[in-house]
Amino acid sequence: MIGASSFAAPLPKLDEYVDSVELYIPKLDVYNGKTLDRERLSSILDELSTCDLETSIHAPYFADVPTYPSDLVVDTAAMDKHDFRLMEESIDLAAEIGSHAVVIHPGTYGADYEKSFNKMIANLKELAAFASDRGVVLGLENKENTAPDNLCCGAEEVVRAVLEVDSPSLGITFDVGHANLTCRGDCGLLRHFARLFAEHVVHVHVHDNYGKCKGDYFGDAHLGPGSGCIDYTVLEELSGFGGIFNLEVFSLDDVIAGRNKLDEIFP
Repeated sequence: MIGASSFAAPLPKLDEYVDSVELYIPKLDVYNGKTLDRERLSSILDELSTCDLETSIHAPYFADVPTYPSDLVVDTAAMDKHDFRLMEESIDLAAEIGSHAVVIHPGTYGADYEKSFNKMIANLKELAAFASDRGVVLGLENKENTAPDNLCCGAEEVVRAVLEVDSPSLGITFDVGHANLTCRGDCGLLRHFARLFAEHVVHVHVHDNYGKCKGDYFGDAHLGPGSGCIDYTVLEELSGFGGIFNLEVFSLDDVIAGRNKLDEIFP
């Protein structure tokens, strides 16, 4: 199934080209500060009901950029009760509308890597238990190795996190673009990611870049597939995966290009 993120185009337009939409909570404008605006959310869900789209959810996460709403910053290695509430609201929404997956980000670490990692694991266990009670699956996304304090950039580290949480409600969101940056554009290393992840993948993010951690967004350009250096036949390594390949790109043109590229690989 091919999807696209909600920030790529209006829902009715996406409905013409893809089978699913990833509702990107930080950019849906459904929060007033830290308070969920249920009227605004209902309006979006009403529009969604007129479309023939499956769904996934992208929960709030940690971002240190001015374009990200500061009230929705969640570092999964350092969560308080407000952070849990934000994440639980995304999980509850997924349960309400039958979403295929909820994407969550790993956290960051400071002076003590293991302490931060273990705290993230404890928090992920709580979130996975909450999700399990609601029949929801979480996908832990691999981060790009463009900042020195990102957890879960390497393939082995992401798999370690999932195995330590040890819940059927937590798998991996394989972000191919992020992995390409971590691998510095090396296709062989990217295939290593895919092979290690294969049995744990519950969701896939598809976008392109040049494998270089410099320039706008430190290289995480979220280009349309085919515009960068990624060889998307790497996705063939996920032979048992039957979920959503979500095009995490910024325009309808890139959605269309991405759909065409994926159709070449999976005719």
